[in-house]
Amino acid sequence: MIWTIKVVLYEAFYDDISWEALIEIDSSSKLDDLHLAIQKFVNFGDDHPYEFYQSRDVRSKRRVRYTENENSVYETTLKMLYPLNKGNGLFYLFDYGDQWIFKITKSRKKALEPKDKIKYPILVGEKGSKPIQYQGIED
Repeated sequence: MIWTIKVVLYEAFYDDISWEALIEIDSSSKLDDLHLAIQKFVNFGDDHPYEFYQSRDVRSKRRVRYTENENSVYETTLKMLYPLNKGNGLFYLFDYGDQWIFKITKSRKKALEPKDKIKYPILVGEKGSKPIQYQGIED
């Protein structure tokens, strides 16, 4: 089934940026697939470690983490995560230095059947300005 996922730039080293995206993605996609989709749609280079985590809020110390080191991002699917534990949100942290944090929410829209000839995930909506991964650094 195809789910609509909302990805919102929650917090970053640069706090004057507002960006969000709606992504249609197969519910059987792994967290690594979602990571790659976010990287593509935000125009970042996939050049830093990342993790997903469930917690009550973005800074909570009590987290359920999904990381590359434990291979859980390669084994955990979206449909395995949802519904999330009561009161928790899902967060995506990219680049432990710059701390790009995105909040991930599953839309309440009814799941869709995949359409022929469409390669998911796809970007279906976007608001705000994309962050610049290396602000102030020249090529």
